[in-house]
Amino acid sequence: MIEVENLTKHFGTHLAVDHVSFTAQPGEIVGLLGPNGAGKTTTMRMLTGFMPPSDGTARVAGFDVLADSLAVRQSVGYLPEHVPVYPDMTVYGYISFWARLRGVRNVRQHVDAALERVQLTDRRKMLVRHLSKGLTQRLGLAQALVHDPPVIILDEPTIGIDPQQVIEVRDTIRQLGENHTVLFSTHILSEAEQVCDRVVIIQQGRVVAQGAPATLRQQLQSGAHLYVEVRGANEAKIREILNPLRDIQAIEPQGNGFSLRVKPGKDLRAAVAERVMAAGVSLLELRPVAMTLEDIFLDIIKRN
Repeated sequence: MIEVENLTKHFGTHLAVDHVSFTAQPGEIVGLLGPNGAGKTTTMRMLTGFMPPSDGTARVAGFDVLADSLAVRQSVGYLPEHVPVYPDMTVYGYISFWARLRGVRNVRQHVDAALERVQLTDRRKMLVRHLSKGLTQRLGLAQALVHDPPVIILDEPTIGIDPQQVIEVRDTIRQLGENHTVLFSTHILSEAEQVCDRVVIIQQGRVVAQGAPATLRQQLQSGAHLYVEVRGANEAKIREILNPLRDIQAIEPQGNGFSLRVKPGKDLRAAVAERVMAAGVSLLELRPVAMTLEDIFLDIIKRN
């Protein structure tokens, strides 16, 4: 449904998107992941026909974003980071307006379905100006859905809304993945891990990693993590005890204990326990720690 190959965007001498390539299959939820300024929004704007690429190719729902720009826009539902609204319209009037702009037949039926999908039916007569930030975000999602497009592109859909509404938006995205291809950007790592089938990590305009969250964790984690908690030793003492173990790459304070990064393929639990107890220090806890997507993301960003 989305095919991107070497997509590039220059703004003068600034290279905002640098030969980005990825795909999103029908019914797949793909997260575009990266820090602020990484090029996520620029990439989405090129995919929606909002701006042309400087180089490379992209096809959405089988249409080229340059040669078939109008067909691309008809095939995409787009929620920008800042939802454009008309505050003096009612909720129903606003979505009806978008439906007519998009040439939807049976406007009433499609508007009712879109409002039901984002749980705004009971606010259909309310003026847009009276909606909270979270409800405005839902309204923007309804306009992206009203023409039932095969591809949904969402730019930071949960930014600035309260935790309960974040959960609701995530649930809606999961449901959209049943019948649509969904591409959404976020810098919230836990969100991508909970919602996405695949993630594409972008840093400084370049793709630095992509794949299923579990696969990325398996491929990219630089080593095992151990958590150790002791009684009777400060950080300097722990370093003195454990530094002779050459397979430990890093020792960092974490909570009441310490996080140990170990070389791949090495199991140092027994060696760590032996050295701690031989030093006359009480060992309270020693356990392996699985790396989260956030750990991997931060590690990739540092390396790049």
